[in-house]
Amino acid sequence: MNFREISEKRRAINFFDPQQDVSEQLLTEVIELAAKTPSSFNLQPWNLMVLRDQKKKEKLKTLAWDQPKVIEAPVVLIFLADKNGWQEGHATVEKNWQEMVKAGSMQPEQRQWFLDAAQSLYNWSPEANLAFAAKNTGFFAMSLMYAATSLGLETHPMDGFDHEGVRKEFDIPDNFWIPLLLAVGYKKPGLEMHPAKWRKTTDEIIVSFDR
Repeated sequence: MNFREISEKRRAINFFDPQQDVSEQLLTEVIELAAKTPSSFNLQPWNLMVLRDQKKKEKLKTLAWDQPKVIEAPVVLIFLADKNGWQEGHATVEKNWQEMVKAGSMQPEQRQWFLDAAQSLYNWSPEANLAFAAKNTGFFAMSLMYAATSLGLETHPMDGFDHEGVRKEFDIPDNFWIPLLLAVGYKKPGLEMHPAKWRKTTDEIIVSFDR
């Protein structure tokens, strides 16, 4: 499939086939494709929790408006946006720095500039800090949905859940914001799909504030 076909094929599926599993190999392939997503300073402030265990999914379902897809889908992903993903000493920050120096895109003497730039860009206010984490994780989530579609899987992103309830139930540290849950699997056999929802036209998307 080319990108046009992937974009047109991807749908948010409400009902999944609970009998058809997603192999570890296939899920790894999806994640590895999504991992190519660009991010601010290549800091990649995202992580995933992978839920396959039925008991854990049942607990999540009670916190996610009792949506059946949480139970039906063989895999549910909890996306985590790391608000600390710009800080000196963070494992990803340090690995990113080492890789940039190794590649020659940064010189060792630029380290303080890099750290200061990251702080000034991503931690100048609580809103900017959350935006840094959620924005980049959103990029990753969309890439993962497209990757899943390209490999024959279906997905459904979920906003409807008790954020703090999920944090507490799954012992998620406070540095993570939870932008979404994602059901991953195969469409329920015989499921009739409604027509694709409307989308804004180009004219509706482009705005101008000229005086």
